[in-house]
Amino acid sequence: MMPPSDRIAALKKRDGSHVRVLVVDDSIFMEKHMSRILTGAGFDVIGNAIDGGQAIEMFRELRPDITTMDITMPKVDGIHAIDEIFKIDPAAVIIPLTAIGHEKIVRALLAKGVKHYIVKPIQPDRVIEIVRD
Repeated sequence: MMPPSDRIAALKKRDGSHVRVLVVDDSIFMEKHMSRILTGAGFDVIGNAIDGGQAIEMFRELRPDITTMDITMPKVDGIHAIDEIFKIDPAAVIIPLTAIGHEKIVRALLAKGVKHYIVKPIQPDRVIEIVRD
């Protein structure tokens, strides 16, 4: 594992600015946990949304570099939000968070253009590795 200072340096964009992340999760605990992991690794968490509808609006407004997206949420779920965000920006980088046992959902998301996903319960080192990739 890289020393923390090297890991943070590796997470900056070419222009030297931090990678900007939107965290979407209806669980306040999970949202805060993800935000702490990401900010601790040198990412700039620019917003937090509690459902897919709010995520779509915040994505449109903030244009994050990366969006982490819980799949199971009330009101507007993560799958619908991912579809809508890809309509706004087909090159958007979205990393879904899903529970163990949702292989069918994961396959569908990969077919939509998602490159990675995070399985809950989350492992901080794995989160950083996936988001960095």
